[in-house]
Amino acid sequence: MWVSGESSWSVRFFLLLVLLHLSGTLAYSYWGQHRGSGGFKHSNRRNLGRHRRKDALLAAEVPYFDPTSPTHVKAQLGSSAYLPCKIKNLGNKSVSWVRNRDAHILSVDRYTFITDARFAAWHEALTNTWTLQVKFVEEKDAGRYECQVSTEPKMSHFVQLTVITPRVTIPAGSELHVRSGSTVTIKCVVSHALHPPSYVFWYHEDARVTDNSWAGVEQVPLRRVSSEASVASLTINSVSHTHAGNYTCAPAALTPVSVILHVLNGERPAAMQHGTSPAVRPHVYNVITPVAAHFSSLLLSIFYNVLHR
Repeated sequence: MWVSGESSWSVRFFLLLVLLHLSGTLAYSYWGQHRGSGGFKHSNRRNLGRHRRKDALLAAEVPYFDPTSPTHVKAQLGSSAYLPCKIKNLGNKSVSWVRNRDAHILSVDRYTFITDARFAAWHEALTNTWTLQVKFVEEKDAGRYECQVSTEPKMSHFVQLTVITPRVTIPAGSELHVRSGSTVTIKCVVSHALHPPSYVFWYHEDARVTDNSWAGVEQVPLRRVSSEASVASLTINSVSHTHAGNYTCAPAALTPVSVILHVLNGERPAAMQHGTSPAVRPHVYNVITPVAAHFSSLLLSIFYNVLHR
């Protein structure tokens, strides 16, 4: 069929419109699929992010021990020891303290399960800390203590308690000899103490020494002389025989230590020159010795003659 030129251009234009329409439809379908695919992937990422946040929230609700909670505590003999246990997200879980030495349960929450009244536990809400207190620490209290949380399985945080025992010494030793009329100073040294004692008392025999005990008595309170030692002293001016005897340095809450003071007349202790006994004994010895020797010689002579008859 013949088609005129004008009609031919109309048909061609119509066919071009049809082709453009089909191309647009195909393009829309193609990009729609890819946009849908990309949207699905983006949706998956959003869902994955939500799951991760949910897992993080669930993990945040699980109790855990604060890494700043100490694992080693030192306490001085006779003082109080404090063992902290910091717990985050505790929720409704219980906290127990256990002494590892004998597996003895010391406390559960705020309740104490030991007859030893030196042990107690309490909770500090602001710091999420459960603290075990040991009063009047003894050397046997040293060891490892366990802070338990009642999760399944149980969570544990261990604290090692070290008990420091200070040393009390008198550098002069157990005996001190001084001349009558001289000045004597007795020093008392407290070493290896985390906390130096608040006071030191001096005793002469069973009576406490004060500044009014005798004339010329001076006491210097305990003072730190180095990072590890503190010194207290007792000075007696113009020592006489009444000052002789046992002196005891008694620091607060520590084991006391004693020294015996001997007051000398000349070169020998005054106690050896009191009375007349020391002067008589050499004389008596000089008299008895020849008599005993003569009597022994006589017995030997008699014994010899009997044997040779």
